[in-house]
Amino acid sequence: MKIDPYLHAALLLKGADKEINEANISSVVKASGADVDPAKAKVLAEALKNVDFEEVLKAAAAPVAAAAPAAAAPAEGKKEEKKEEDSAKKEEAAAEGLASLFG
Repeated sequence: MKIDPYLHAALLLKGADKEINEANISSVVKASGADVDPAKAKVLAEALKNVDFEEVLKAAAAPVAAAAPAAAAPAEGKKEEKKEEDSAKKEEAAAEGLASLFG
């Protein structure tokens, strides 16, 4: 499995409270010693322009945290199951969209 340096660059920039743009992504990738593809940096910067990283990280952690209580109390109801399924489908769709950038 190849790890994409562009996604890591975006996460590093977010963690450092720096703007996620083509130039900054390219700089981080270059600093890592990897070859820079300006097209990938541009596409990623554009794709992440309106992404709320806090929500993405919360959504990624939520199924793990929610799985234990749901198994312990199956009598909660179908309405909550429906919400979880819808949320999971939305997360999968978002992940597929972002993953297709680097396919």
